[in-house]
Amino acid sequence: MYQKLKRAMVPRIGPYFAVMLAFTGVTALLGDVQAAVAELIVVVVLLAAFVATTVRRQREMDRCLEELMGSIDQATRDSTLNCPLPLVMFRLDTDEVVWSNDRFLRVTGGQERMFDTKMADLAPAFDSRWLLEGKNECPEEVELGDRRYQVFGDTVRPAAGEEEGLLATTYWLDVTELADTRDIYDATRPVLALLLLDNYEDAIKTQDENVRSAMLSEVIQRLSRWAEPSHGVFLRMDRDRYLFLFEEQYLAHYKEERFSLLDSVREVVNPAGIPATVSIGVGVDGDTFGELYRFANLSVEMALSRGGDQAVVKNRFTFEFFGGRSKEAERRTKVKSRVMASAMGELVADASCLIVMGHKSPDMDAVGAAVGVCAIARMKGVPHYIVRDHVTTPADGLYDRVAKLPQYEGVFLDSQEAMLRADSRSLLVVVDTNRPEQVQARELLERCNKVAVIDHHRRAATYIEGADLNFHEPYASSTCELVSELIGYLMEPTDLLTGEAEALMAGLMLDTKNFTMRTGGRTFEAAALLRRAGGDTSEIRKLFQTDLNDAVAKYGIIQNAKMYRKDIAIAASAKPVGRVTAAQAADELLNIAGIGASFVLYPDGERVVVSARSLSATNVQVILEPLGGGGNAGAAGAQIPGKTVDEVLGDLKAALDDYFAGEETDEQPS
Repeated sequence: MYQKLKRAMVPRIGPYFAVMLAFTGVTALLGDVQAAVAELIVVVVLLAAFVATTVRRQREMDRCLEELMGSIDQATRDSTLNCPLPLVMFRLDTDEVVWSNDRFLRVTGGQERMFDTKMADLAPAFDSRWLLEGKNECPEEVELGDRRYQVFGDTVRPAAGEEEGLLATTYWLDVTELADTRDIYDATRPVLALLLLDNYEDAIKTQDENVRSAMLSEVIQRLSRWAEPSHGVFLRMDRDRYLFLFEEQYLAHYKEERFSLLDSVREVVNPAGIPATVSIGVGVDGDTFGELYRFANLSVEMALSRGGDQAVVKNRFTFEFFGGRSKEAERRTKVKSRVMASAMGELVADASCLIVMGHKSPDMDAVGAAVGVCAIARMKGVPHYIVRDHVTTPADGLYDRVAKLPQYEGVFLDSQEAMLRADSRSLLVVVDTNRPEQVQARELLERCNKVAVIDHHRRAATYIEGADLNFHEPYASSTCELVSELIGYLMEPTDLLTGEAEALMAGLMLDTKNFTMRTGGRTFEAAALLRRAGGDTSEIRKLFQTDLNDAVAKYGIIQNAKMYRKDIAIAASAKPVGRVTAAQAADELLNIAGIGASFVLYPDGERVVVSARSLSATNVQVILEPLGGGGNAGAAGAQIPGKTVDEVLGDLKAALDDYFAGEETDEQPS
């Protein structure tokens, strides 16, 4: 740098002297020797004067630069020695302290000698990896004694030939007061919770006045006792809704105890044996009370859509779930179904066309529900289409059966053709899923302005937002049951084609395992409606038949199953198997005495698929949620990309351990 500066300050006039000498030579060639000699003398004199001036100027410049560099070095030394911050220099390779100022000595205990001292001895909480990564600021605060510091620093590479490693210089800024203030601010931020007695109608309102008063009094006492330790504001907003406002420092305790209020309220049972249940929605990390209230409302809606009897915590980014282990209880009112049917009829009538799609690799429940929605559109005189991509699915037999009906000629389109058919007035109906990442065509979902969702799976953290109609009932046995209820209000059973009734019946039979699991009174009402419409179960059973190879593969999976914990069967297949085969194997395992829940794992390309079933109180949907899966309490699944079967098996066992650890915590008396 020094030599570059010197060269920059010396003018480059050599070319000018060369030109002058050239003119002198030309003059001599023209015969005017005297003039040429005179010119040469002038050039030589000028050159001598320039050289003398340049030498004198370089001497002055050298003296000025030496003084400047000396001043900089002195200033650097002075600023280092008199730095107002604690400063320490150490070698990154050996962690050996080279030098520190007095302030750092006082910070670390007043040591007078720093020779042969390691940074790990002076500051055990300090990690120097951020310096090796080229950063100038430590990502975390460092504790020294009872003080906290923000550390800044830089590294210097050794000169060529030196064997020592990088030398680091760090400056320690005391931020204790600022950090304490920040911690107090974080701890005292408001948290707003809404508590809802989600089965008030079933457990309390239908009882005699004295029983109702006693139950409500007991529930309120338990709510108050649970809220009391936080010293917050707890008040009743409505007959079955309460507001709880407290500080964020107490939220960790409620999470750690996994919201024990859920179990406490469940102990209040009416004379008919129905326990009271509560859903808790918590809003946290909001900028205003209005935003906190909105978060809490969304959390309560999420809890109810997942079956109630659980707590949901929402911040500005995501949801957290607690509880939700109990299976959904069927609601006894049909008011919602009637309202949804009316709204659905209006949406279909106003649409230019109706497009139905299910989840990826749709099953018979998704296809049957799609056919039922198309039946409604046909009665309204609205053009209707079903998305069917050219891939193998578990419902190919049902697809082919429906496609043979004259009324369904040209109804099945692939996702690209459906995109071309959609316009600003098209209605997209999503069936058998509520998660945007699981639909058959995400682009189609984002393109359509009007969207209706019909689903029976418990809602996950991601769901289709802003739908014009959301008929979501996690207690229902299947999506076909929900669509059958809509049909019951919108059309006569005789208006339903026999093929459509059988498609809906097939979905019902699939998800209820031939009406043996997850059935309620409304399940059989839906089946009765479909039977009156001409649905023949003997014909439908043909769709569930499998060939000999699949049957052998199914029993091979069952043969390799191993027990985990007390009543969990896990079968991991190293070879790919059919999705239907894996699901049937999981179902078949439940027929074995002593097995309450089953999990079947198998590779499928670059992903691992998990099929789970439960016959006991074990909620397989809660278990598979951490693995990215979903479903409901009795039947769930997951698709995990980028992992092997063994890796997913380890993750599944860890999820099972966490689930049962939480269950054991819930069972402990409070």
